[in-house]
Amino acid sequence: MASTIADPLLRADDEPTLVRRASSGDHAAFAALMRRHNRRLYRLARASLRDATEAEDALQDAYLHAYRSLAGFRGECALSTWLTRLVLNECLQRRRRSLRRGNVVTLVSADAAASHAAQVAEDELRRPERGADRAQLRDILELKVAQLPDAYRVVFVLRAVEEQSVAETAEALGITPETVRSRYFRARGLLRESLARDVDIVERDLFEFGGQRCDRLVARVLARL
Repeated sequence: MASTIADPLLRADDEPTLVRRASSGDHAAFAALMRRHNRRLYRLARASLRDATEAEDALQDAYLHAYRSLAGFRGECALSTWLTRLVLNECLQRRRRSLRRGNVVTLVSADAAASHAAQVAEDELRRPERGADRAQLRDILELKVAQLPDAYRVVFVLRAVEEQSVAETAEALGITPETVRSRYFRARGLLRESLARDVDIVERDLFEFGGQRCDRLVARVLARL
């Protein structure tokens, strides 16, 4: 029997009840489960695939697989861990299909970088001044995280963004806690190195005064001579 979103059980913290109801065909219960895990699983898919649309499609397919398999979920691990594995498996399959097609996605292509920069510029014009600097820093960091090697990127997202423990991350990815610590440490190091290189490049252009600004000043001075 379908439930409504107003059902108090759907707002409760009793996840096993939601799982049981969803496995019996209760779509509202499954929707409640998806809403609980959407953000974390999307971030995981986004980190794995580095493309927002592809990540959303992968998450959708993983959820469909989860719904069909939910009756067989026995609770040997946490539901979040089970869903994480389904999402990672879907992402892995998509990457393998992409490789077979010879469509290897580069870390950040020139077109993608230009498109992102244009979008960031447009977003900045629409944002209120308050908080704009933080949003811009977030966009830069997202680009840097996207450039991390796959193994480091996924660990970084689970540990730093989702704030999962070392043990939770290790269980979700099927690796040892020592490997989680090593990859997380390396990921942070790579991000620091990448950001430092950008600072070194950009600092030479600070307070640049050329092009139209230069022409405008010269014209103004000449107009007053």
